[in-house]
Amino acid sequence: MSDLHLANSDNPVIDERIRGFPPGHQPLPLAAIGEQGWKPYDGAMALPLISLDQAAFAGNVAEMLAYVNDHAVAIAPHAKTPMSTALSAALLAAGAWGSTVADIRQAAVLLAAGQRRLILANEVGGPAAARRLAAMLAGYPDAEIHLFVDSLALLEALRAAWSERDDLPALGLLVEFGTGRAGLRSADGAGTMLEAILAAETANFRLSGIATYEGAAATADASETLQRIEGLMAMTAAFLPLVRARVGDSRPLIVTAGGSVYFDLVVKGLEAAVAADPDCRLVLRSGAIFFHDHGTYERGIAGLDAREGFRIGGQVRSASSGFKPALRLWAEVLSLPEAGLAICGMGLRDVAMDQGLPRPLALYRDGAPAQVDLGEASVLRLNDQHAFVALPEGVVLQVGDVIEFGISHPCTCIDRHAIIYNLAPDHTVTGAFLTSFG
Repeated sequence: MSDLHLANSDNPVIDERIRGFPPGHQPLPLAAIGEQGWKPYDGAMALPLISLDQAAFAGNVAEMLAYVNDHAVAIAPHAKTPMSTALSAALLAAGAWGSTVADIRQAAVLLAAGQRRLILANEVGGPAAARRLAAMLAGYPDAEIHLFVDSLALLEALRAAWSERDDLPALGLLVEFGTGRAGLRSADGAGTMLEAILAAETANFRLSGIATYEGAAATADASETLQRIEGLMAMTAAFLPLVRARVGDSRPLIVTAGGSVYFDLVVKGLEAAVAADPDCRLVLRSGAIFFHDHGTYERGIAGLDAREGFRIGGQVRSASSGFKPALRLWAEVLSLPEAGLAICGMGLRDVAMDQGLPRPLALYRDGAPAQVDLGEASVLRLNDQHAFVALPEGVVLQVGDVIEFGISHPCTCIDRHAIIYNLAPDHTVTGAFLTSFG
């Protein structure tokens, strides 16, 4: 049951095979989970589990939408972070322009859930992949899809697939600039790609804009990162008037970039060029920012503040204060084998470690918050099912205690879970969101 959406229901029946669901409890429809009054530390819920702080998530949504509205840009949040159609729909309801996906399968998930405006922020492969994309999109004639293109080989594969059928929606092609990952490396290369796309255009196979991704330009050196991103934005901005000159004034275009760490540099580098084009829209793709974390994005947001990049109404605001980590992992203490060490029931199968280990935040005992300051407690390492937690001197735990952990890098943490439990401020479960990682 790694993907409960396979039940072909928006309200599947959940049972104890799913993390968090209390063992021995009768199966429940998904919609009934929020009516049970469960809490992750109540002794009934199976641990480990992942939860979403609903107040923090709502605050992050409000903060980011205030930023994009103030700067007159749009946002298509990257859905790969939660791969939850419910959470993606919540972002659309809050004012997102569309959604972003990383591959054909992710696009299929959101299209099946009723979403129709997607940026597929990646190259998809060759002829076979182009045919797979076409086969999937044949079921959605009203879809608006924009796809990254950085090679003549991919362009030809897509052209051939679209020429073979008459049941496909229009495909918008985005010339991708890049550094550190995919994408064209020069204006000359992009110019060649532009001309090839224009030569291949049909009524439902057309250039729709320019794309890039600045996050791949990052290095360990902050000044070098800034220089690389500024160069990438300058090259992208300079290409827009060349595109407009070739396609004429009447065609809507988008320029898209912007992850969750350097989106301010994207806006700074591109907003003037886009503002000078009355029929062009700048679309950010930030996704993890809505979930934040106690690790990689915490550090990234601190960097955003250091360069005074989070401005609303012309005023610098503290992004570190405005955005709150919304995700938690909950696990029990299984063993206290030696002084200063606790073994918790959470491991590589439950939490990410690619961009930092989880962080102990709070302790619960006998179904209630415990007045124990974890202080400098830290996770030393993980194996498949266990977290090795170093305890500061004077911190005394008991077997059965529950620890609330913050996580680092939500994108590679949520994908281990079929359900995210939604928590009210008092930590009561008020609902659950299905994920769809396949």
